[in-house]
Amino acid sequence: MDNQQLIKIAQMPMPFGRYKNRLLIDLPEAYLLWFAREGFPAGKLGELMQLTLEIKINGLEKLIEPLRKKD
Repeated sequence: MDNQQLIKIAQMPMPFGRYKNRLLIDLPEAYLLWFAREGFPAGKLGELMQLTLEIKINGLEKLIEPLRKKD
């Protein structure tokens, strides 16, 4: 895990599916758990989603808050 990954989790929208355009950190844990069972997407998106799930499982979402884009 590095700072750039954390920034992407805080600022990158989900590119497809039911939660399209929702920031990765804002995806419901149940949705991420479904991907954990069924298979995460290949590549960087899948890696970021796996890391997002770990952050949520461990209750570390507050670490991401300062990294969100300021409007």
